[in-house]
Amino acid sequence: MTSTTLETSQRYTDGKRYWWLLGLVVPTLPLGGYFMVQATGLGVFWYWPLLFVYGVLPLLDWLIGTDENNPPESAVPDLENDAYYRWIVYLFVPLHLAVFIWGGWMFATGGLLWWEALGLALSLGGVAGLSINTAHELGHKKGTGERWLAKVCLAPVFYGHFFVEHNRGHHKNVATPEDPASSRMGESLYAFLPRTVIGSVKSAWAIEKSRLARLGKGPWTLENENIQAWLMSVALWGGMIAWLGPIVIPFLLIQSVYGFSLLEVVNYLEHYGLVRQKTESGRYERCKPEHSWNSNHTITNLFLYHLQRHSDHHANPTRRYQALRDFREAPQLPSGYTGMILLAYFPPLWRKVMDPKVVAHYNGDLTRANLHPPKRDQLLARYAQAA
Repeated sequence: MTSTTLETSQRYTDGKRYWWLLGLVVPTLPLGGYFMVQATGLGVFWYWPLLFVYGVLPLLDWLIGTDENNPPESAVPDLENDAYYRWIVYLFVPLHLAVFIWGGWMFATGGLLWWEALGLALSLGGVAGLSINTAHELGHKKGTGERWLAKVCLAPVFYGHFFVEHNRGHHKNVATPEDPASSRMGESLYAFLPRTVIGSVKSAWAIEKSRLARLGKGPWTLENENIQAWLMSVALWGGMIAWLGPIVIPFLLIQSVYGFSLLEVVNYLEHYGLVRQKTESGRYERCKPEHSWNSNHTITNLFLYHLQRHSDHHANPTRRYQALRDFREAPQLPSGYTGMILLAYFPPLWRKVMDPKVVAHYNGDLTRANLHPPKRDQLLARYAQAA
């Protein structure tokens, strides 16, 4: 390291260093809702985490704006080795588990009206969905402890196969028609959801089956990482049902379905319409910044551990969140993820905003985009006329 590089590294300070602690607010949001109910008597506050995610965060993104600052490469080793950032993520896991157990207990014994109980279950589902992002951060790391923490983090939502499919399926096939987690232009969120949910399970099982076959083993073994993760969920859910009785089953199902659907809507917006082209060899080109939608909106990035700097994540999957960079050439979303999630729930609005962005990204040549097969001819005709 040159003296100039060393000096640059020593000068650099992460301006968001303590703001990253905001991520730990997420698992406590249902408790905040509980205290608001107690203080006001208004049951609507059982929905507080949803109001926070869909209302407060998009508003703060709009008010505070973006942060395009990148750490210098010389500072990255120190950032990566700073245990402070790791412990922020580690602490999320026990907090989520504790609030999950509390939520099940409150659902079963709290004497809530049906719509209040629904709000509680959906709120815990919202936390579970954001918790999958924590599992995502942990699951990409090389340490065995962090990878096991990722599986633990996925246990409440019963989506442990994400650990396998995302790391070894999505990152290999991203922005290609073969990837169940990459959405296609013209494909609504509601068409994408069953395709990605079913496709991800199939992909995860095939990946582990193939790996174990190379070792001369069948898939029905505890060495199968899908089975390891699913058994954690069986143990957790089974313990909750044994403790609280069958009344807690609706809570478990609602928070799970809503939690993993929140993950999948994020998948929907991350690569919409983008595709890697095939080379002369017949293989897909390597993944580049242009194959992921990005966002530098500050507040959502703080709560999602820089997930919105998605191009750098695909370029460097093991890089820790605090060191992820903004690529100027990467296509940008008009809002942070929370605002875009709301937009995705309304397909006509989504198409009105995002389809022209895909067209512009490919300079009007939609033959280079990832198009939804049933809509391909219609899209090509529509935008050929517009051009």
